[in-house]
Order: sequence, then structure tokens, then C-alpha cells
Amino acid sequence: MDKIAGTSSPTLDIVLLRTFLEVVDSGGFALAAERLALTPSTVSGHIKRLELAAGGTLLARTTRRLELTQAGETLYAYARNIVDLEREARARLRGSTIQGRLRVGASEDFAGTWLPQVLQGFRRWHPQASIELKVGITVDLLRQQERGHLDVVFGKRCSRTNDEGELLWREPLAWAYASACAADFTEALPLAVFPEPCIYREAALAALGSVGRPWRVVFESSSMAGCLSAALAGFAVTVVARSQLREGLRELGEEERLPVLPAACFYAFSPRTNPAARALIEAVRHMGQRSRFMAAQLHHGG
Repeated sequence: MDKIAGTSSPTLDIVLLRTFLEVVDSGGFALAAERLALTPSTVSGHIKRLELAAGGTLLARTTRRLELTQAGETLYAYARNIVDLEREARARLRGSTIQGRLRVGASEDFAGTWLPQVLQGFRRWHPQASIELKVGITVDLLRQQERGHLDVVFGKRCSRTNDEGELLWREPLAWAYASACAADFTEALPLAVFPEPCIYREAALAALGSVGRPWRVVFESSSMAGCLSAALAGFAVTVVARSQLREGLRELGEEERLPVLPAACFYAFSPRTNPAARALIEAVRHMGQRSRFMAAQLHHGG
């Protein structure tokens, strides 16, 4: 079994830890190199040096994807905390230059899942900044941004967009249903969905239509918590990003004769250069990537 380095081993350089986190979060060396503005060979060298310091293999490379070893899983958790604390310490030592009010718009799934954890850290790093949050549908939030009412919008699409958005990450959508209930849908598939317009709803109906699977909307809510509650109760099937699956829910698929759903693209829209918006976007990116990766590990039995 791989083991983490002892006291006689080289130190865990924070630069190497950052590279390790980026490789894991982005799912590969090439994308990590692009995001870190390094060459792939440099990224590979960083991982080799970190594995030497850790005293064992951290990443198992397969033909299809990267997997964390047991040592890699342990180091990932520590590395995330170390890098976050280092960022917080630097912000405190130099004094936060980010201040004032930041007007943020977020789709309901952003606001209900990733954003609370991000805001907790953002408050520690930038105590002089304040945030005004508006939750709504991405299309409506972008209209408000065009009128100058919002500084940054976090939203989603089911494909790459031509808008001035910055792609944060992509992840598969999943059919979610109660773990404790049998998914024996002999008639039309009962759905819990957001009102129109909603890309999760559109993706679900398009996928079901492509295979001729009958469906009916039995629960409609503008709250993700509402749709998840319907799924948890076994009342209906709902659609979520895979990292939004939680205890009590399972992903349905081929066994239940459900089609594959497309991936959702999560974006940040910020038309003006704004240091506070930039800091928040990066914090959201890191949180989303981490949640996405951990969900992928769970999905694959990692």
C-alpha cells in the first residue's frame, strides 16, 4: 500500500501541491498545464517530485482517465486545506485590497450547492468586501447584468455558448431518484423539474423524446431543494449535475431504460474587469472542480 512520506522524506512543496490539485481537478495533465501556464512535461515533473516526497504513487494512469491511489486520496484532502490556508494567510498578511459591494447573480443550483462554501472562504480572505446575491434563472440574470444591475453571474448551459462567458467546468447530468425506492416505472416516467426555461428540463425532455420514452411532469418547483425532495421521497425522478447527488439518492440509467443525458457547462459572466469578481470566480471554479472530481470518484467506485 502506498504511504505518505515520513519525517526523513523531502518536504511537500506548495507549488507541487498546487500542480497536483490542478491535475486532479481538471482530470488530466494537458488541461492542468494550460491552466497553470506550464508545459505538460513540467507538470509531469512536478507530479514525479511530489510522489518522491510522498513516498509513493499518487495517481494511477489508465487509458481512459486518472485515478487517485489511496495515498493520493489522503494527500488530496490535505493539499486542498494547505493551499487554501496559504491563500488565506497571504491575503491577511498583505491586507485585503478587495473591498466594496459585489453584486452577484446565481442560478438556483449554484446558490444551493457550491456557492455557500465559497462565500465562507471568500469572507475570510476578503473581510472588507460585501456581497449582494440574487438567485434566478440564468437568462433573466444575464438580462439584469446587461442593464448594469449585476457584476458577475454564475449560470449554466448544456453546450458551449457564444456569449461572453467563461467556462468554469463541465460535468454530466444525472437522473436522480430515491435510493430506498424501486424504480419500477411501467407507465410514463414521473418527473420533478424546474419551470421553463430550464436547461435541465430541456435536456431531460429531449433525451426522453429521442428514445420515445413517455413521461409526465408530476412535480414542478423553482427550487432545487423542492425537486430533490420529490426525488428523495420516491415521488418523481429529477435531473441534477452528478456532483449534486447526495445521500439518499442514486443515479438511474440503462437498467431503468433511461437515455444518457448531456453534460452541463457551468459559466461565469463578468463583462468588466473587477478584482472582487475575479477572486470570486476563481474560488467558485476551484470548489466546482473539487466537487465534480469527488463525485466522479464516487461514481466510479474510487
